[in-house]
Amino acid sequence: MTKIVNHWIGGKTAEGASGTYGPVTDPATGEVTTKVAFAAVEEVDAAVAAAKEAYRTWGQSSLAQRTTVMFRFRALLDEHRDEIAGLITAEHGKVHSDALGEVARGLEIVDLACGITVQLKGELSTQVASRVDVAAIRQPLGVVAGITPFNFPAMVPMWMFPLAIACGNTFVLKPSEKDPSASVRLAELFAEAGLPDGVLNVVHGDKVAVDRLLEHPDVKAVSFVGSTPIARYIHTTASANGKRVQALGGAKNHMLVLPDADLDAAADAAVSAAYGSAGERCMAISAVVAVGSVGDALVEKIRERAEKIKIGPGDDPASEMGPLITKAHRDKVASYVAGAAAEGAEVVLDGTGYTVEGYEDGHWIGISLLDKVPTTAKAYQDEIFGPVLCVLRAETYDEGVALINASPFGNGTAIFTRDGGAARRFQLEIEAGMVGVNVPIPVPVGYHSFGGWKDSLFGDHHIYGNDGTHFYTRGKVVTTRWPDPADAPTGVDLGFPRNH
Repeated sequence: MTKIVNHWIGGKTAEGASGTYGPVTDPATGEVTTKVAFAAVEEVDAAVAAAKEAYRTWGQSSLAQRTTVMFRFRALLDEHRDEIAGLITAEHGKVHSDALGEVARGLEIVDLACGITVQLKGELSTQVASRVDVAAIRQPLGVVAGITPFNFPAMVPMWMFPLAIACGNTFVLKPSEKDPSASVRLAELFAEAGLPDGVLNVVHGDKVAVDRLLEHPDVKAVSFVGSTPIARYIHTTASANGKRVQALGGAKNHMLVLPDADLDAAADAAVSAAYGSAGERCMAISAVVAVGSVGDALVEKIRERAEKIKIGPGDDPASEMGPLITKAHRDKVASYVAGAAAEGAEVVLDGTGYTVEGYEDGHWIGISLLDKVPTTAKAYQDEIFGPVLCVLRAETYDEGVALINASPFGNGTAIFTRDGGAARRFQLEIEAGMVGVNVPIPVPVGYHSFGGWKDSLFGDHHIYGNDGTHFYTRGKVVTTRWPDPADAPTGVDLGFPRNH
């Protein structure tokens, strides 16, 4: 019998009422294993109404109450991390160890939320004028929403709702319809931890659900992670409806390899960062820029390592890389490799014909490596989101930096070198929001914020860390004068208030 994933509204399962369902596929077999209910406008409205009602009390709850629930949630997540990873593997396809890593990175933000008492400390200035004090405080926004992608069905939602809820908001999550089960399980565990009904709601669906969240008058802010075209649409539409928006878009992350770099370490890093999670990461390294004479040797070292990667079902402990999320996505990724030679690239490895015995209907694609890729090639210009690595050549450091900075994306980038001076220059000169020095995937830890520049981010706030706290709260300044009993009446004064 096909499993059905329903909504989670007001602290309980809400069966789909629209009559519309979407298929959820096991990427390793190509079999539809699950149906997910798609929300109509009325169901989104019900989730927002539940969140609005819950905010009346949760928004006034004590920090002690919020952190108590958060610590219980953290303990349950830790206890059930293997179960959640299994849900991710079954619907996304990534190998189990990678899914466990995703849950661990989500837990980092729950850890941050457990310490929200420190994050929400205000400021106080006394005696700014005679017997006048000024205090700055931060308060929650109300009902906030999150729209999350398929590639990290547990981690990215946990980048959003734990921090938002710890700040005193209530939350409506619209996860990817391609792998929805993990988000519902997270909501169930949060309820088990004691989260009041309606504080966290999950609605599934397509553009109907997304657009209703973007226009709903009771939704005060929207967080999004996904492709650049959709991020731009989310930002434009939600902003036009008066909402605060953080919309993280796509990427084309570069790795600059200088002639003095440890090429073995650089090759290890390039393979890990390009092909981990089958390249379905917004922080994947998809372009290596080899400087000077190192190109041929580096490409050969990458090829040697890439050919040894074991590809298979995500629940097989021997597998290092799983399938892609859907057949349509697999075919799109393959098209970039098929057209690369005609655009001037040298195809070193072509994984488009790969299949796994016994799983022939799975969404398989092998490792692809393209060398001497021109910047005009589609494989370089587009975010492929698959296991395809492009190698470009540059004669000098300056040429390499100029090439990277010419990209419309500015999510993350890395430099591999033994030269501290070059690395320091790179940190300052590169136009990207996250920089790694001999670190291929510079995703910040939970107490620093994640976000890119240029077409990789729309809105003023990065996600989680201090930026996350500021995004989910708004500032208020309170100026107070308590007259001393000995003060004489001052009388009416229509002039500008004096600070002395």
